[in-house]
Amino acid sequence: MTAPLRRRDQLRALVFSAIGFVFLLVLFTGREHIPIRKAISWRKPVQQDLPVPVNHNTDFEPDAGDAGSSASEEVPSSHSSLPHTNYLASTDEETTIPSTALASDPSVTIPAQTYGFTVFDKLYLRNGTFFVVTKDPKSMPPRERILSKGEAPGSPDEPATDEDLQFISPSQAKEHLGEFATVMKDTTIFIYDRPQFLPHYYHFWGEVIIGAWRVYSTLGLGALGLDRLPLPSRWVMPLVGDDSGWRDKAGISGPLMRLAFPGSTMEQAGQWRDWKKSGTSIVFERSMIVNRVSAHKSPLVSTRYKMISGTMNVTVPTGFWEPLRSALTRNLFGYVPEVKPDGKPLVPPPFKGNAGSRPIVTYISRQRTGRRLTDESHQGLVAALKELEEEGICTVRIPVLENLSLRDQLAEVASSTILVGVHGNGLTHQLWMPPSLRSAVFEIVMPPGYIFDYEILAKNMGHKHYMVRNDSMLTFGPGDWFRGFNIPEGFHSDHIPVHGPFVADLIRKRLTQPDAEVEE
Repeated sequence: MTAPLRRRDQLRALVFSAIGFVFLLVLFTGREHIPIRKAISWRKPVQQDLPVPVNHNTDFEPDAGDAGSSASEEVPSSHSSLPHTNYLASTDEETTIPSTALASDPSVTIPAQTYGFTVFDKLYLRNGTFFVVTKDPKSMPPRERILSKGEAPGSPDEPATDEDLQFISPSQAKEHLGEFATVMKDTTIFIYDRPQFLPHYYHFWGEVIIGAWRVYSTLGLGALGLDRLPLPSRWVMPLVGDDSGWRDKAGISGPLMRLAFPGSTMEQAGQWRDWKKSGTSIVFERSMIVNRVSAHKSPLVSTRYKMISGTMNVTVPTGFWEPLRSALTRNLFGYVPEVKPDGKPLVPPPFKGNAGSRPIVTYISRQRTGRRLTDESHQGLVAALKELEEEGICTVRIPVLENLSLRDQLAEVASSTILVGVHGNGLTHQLWMPPSLRSAVFEIVMPPGYIFDYEILAKNMGHKHYMVRNDSMLTFGPGDWFRGFNIPEGFHSDHIPVHGPFVADLIRKRLTQPDAEVEE
C-alpha cells in the first residue's frame, strides 16, 4: 500500500502546483503594465448613474464644450462606486464650471457660479492649495471672485495668493500636481469662511447653506430636474479648528445639517491638515468653494448688504429650497408638512394640541431675551391675535423657543402659514415653513428700522415679507426692495413698540381675501 499512497500524494501535489501556477499567471498577466494616462479614464465624470472612472483601460473621454469653459452636463451620481475601490485620475484633465441648459430653452445655459459661490468639476488640491487646470484662465472667474483671505466684510482685504488658489495649464499640471490624483467622488462643499459668523444659526443656514444651495440648484434647471440633484457628500471647513467655530450656542445648526444631509460628513481643519500632510494630489469630482468675503464683492451687495445678495440674480428652479425642506421635515416628522392655498394645513400639524384645520399663525415670543417688545406691546399683540382665533380665522400659537426641544421648535413652524416675531434668530425658522399662496413673515422692528436679514430669506422661500414698524409697515413685490438700510437707536433694545390690532388686521386680510387678491 505504501507505493500507491506515495504516487497518490505525488499526483495531488502536482495538481495543486498546476492550480497555483495558473493562479499566479492570471494574477500577474492581469496587472496593468501601462502608462498612467492609459490607465485612467473619467468617462464624463458628471454623467448621471455612471461610476467614475468607468474603465481603467481606455483613454480619457473629454467633456462637451471648450476646454476650461463651463461644461454643460448633468450631475454626479450619488451612487457609490465599487466597495474598497480608490480611483486615480491623470492630473492634466481640465477643470470646468458646470452649466445647465434650460429645459424651456436649450440655447440658454446657466453657469453654476457667482461671487463667493463657485462650482467646479475636477478641482485639484495639493499641499493646501487649490488648482484650476485650464488652457484658458480668462474663461474662469477672477481669483478674487472665488476666494479671499479677508477676516470679514469691511475688514482690510487680504487677497488670495498662489498659496491659496492657482490657475495652471494642462502642460504645467504634472510639475505642480504629479502624475496622478486621488478622485474624491460626488460633491464636496468647501466653506472657506473664518469662525466669526459661522457659529450663528442665521449666518450659517441663512447665508452659507442657502447661498450654496441656491447656486448649486441651477444644475437642476435641465431636463433631469431638481429632484435628481444629489445632496453633497461632504462639507469641509478648512479654517474652522473645532466645533465651536461653526456650531451655534443654541445647538441648532449641527442637528439641522444631520437632518437635511443625513449622508454627508462635516469636516474641519483636521481633515484639511491631513490632506495637506499627505503630500498627494486630490481631484474633486464636483465641488463648490463658498467664501464670505468674495461674496461681499458682488455689485449686488449694495442692494441688500447681505452675503447672498449676489445669488439673487442667479436663475434657479422654482421651489429650489424644497428638496432640503422636504428632506429635513421628512427625517424629523416622517412626512413633509404642506399648506393648502387657503392657508390650512394639508394634514394635522405635528405639534401637540393642534386645533383642527384652521390656518396657523405662530408668534415667536422674545420676551425673555434682550431684543424684545415692551410688555404693553406684547400683551396687546397677543390679545389682538387671540381675537383672530376667536373669530375662527386661524389657530394662534405663541411658543417660547428657548423652552422647547429642536423637534418641538420646528413642529411649531412646519405647518404654519404666518410667522410673526421681533427681528431675531427665531425668524430663521421660516426656512422650514411651507411656501404657499398666503404664507408670510411679519418682522417687527424699532421704527423706522429696516435691514434685510429675514426679508431676503422670505424672498428665497416664497413667503411674503412685511416689515412692521409699530403701526405702519413696508412690503415689496417681486423684483423690488427697500433702498438702503436703517438701524436706528434702540433697534436692539428691550422696548420695541408694536400696535397689535394693526398687525392683526394685516393677517386677517391675508387669510380671508380671495385668492386672486393675495399679494405676492
